[in-house]
Amino acid sequence: MKILLLGKNGQVGWELQRSLSPLGELVALDRAGDAARSLCGDLQDLDGLRATVMALRPDVIVNAAAHTAVDKAQSETALARRLNAEAPAVLAEAAQSVGAALVHYSTDYVFDGSGSTPWTEDAPTGPLNVYGQTKLDGERAIAAACARHLIFRTCWVYAARGGNFAKTMLRLAAERERLTVIDDQFGAPTGAELIADVTAHAIRQLLQHPQDAGTYHLAAAGETTWNSYARFVIDTARALKPELKLAVNEVAPVPTSAFPTPAQRPHNSRLDTQWLQQTFGLRLPPWQQGVARMLAEIL
Repeated sequence: MKILLLGKNGQVGWELQRSLSPLGELVALDRAGDAARSLCGDLQDLDGLRATVMALRPDVIVNAAAHTAVDKAQSETALARRLNAEAPAVLAEAAQSVGAALVHYSTDYVFDGSGSTPWTEDAPTGPLNVYGQTKLDGERAIAAACARHLIFRTCWVYAARGGNFAKTMLRLAAERERLTVIDDQFGAPTGAELIADVTAHAIRQLLQHPQDAGTYHLAAAGETTWNSYARFVIDTARALKPELKLAVNEVAPVPTSAFPTPAQRPHNSRLDTQWLQQTFGLRLPPWQQGVARMLAEIL
């Protein structure tokens, strides 16, 4: 099996390099591509992407690249559309033409964040911002053009590598006695490791059972708010490393309105993952398990 991975140095892409390697020959590209082999990994270069797929003729394409700067997308609409919608459309068309399966990642931001019930895959969409709309457009383009596809909607993604919410909270907790953290947005922190491992498992099954193609929700089990997430991070860090100097003694809850942003955020990012678990025979672990493991690693 030959696998083409795009976005190899992102949080999910980095973990995918590990999880996909045992499946077959892995060609992993970042935005710089591979000049020696004339391979393009830049989602802005639609012709280059198409030519790369045609040259490699992979069995599977995994697209872990995207425009993920939610607030910047509000003012970078054309760029967000190119990376999140137009490039996936080209990849889907190219995948279909060479008989490849396409794996792509989307987001809870395709929903409007209303209510308190976890979103199912067939729930009505209603993006609140440019990022969510372009990701939804990408989903639709893929579903229309490529028969064998897997689209994983996920939320609150983190990894030990690079910046993340937990690292920010620990830095601030070392500097301040009081933190204010949003307490009216609900979701499940989901590790890049988990996303990558589920992806590898699902790819193997899809190649044997093409009828399992489709859109799935992929998130750790349980739910929390950013405030409760922050308190868990701080309490776990103190338990793991008692000598850690943290000044914080209060993590105060505040509404989303306390932190105005260019892009509106959904209040309800809960994702119903039952279809994924049933289809692929998986059990998604509680979010606390992955976060605690990540903290043990970075500390």
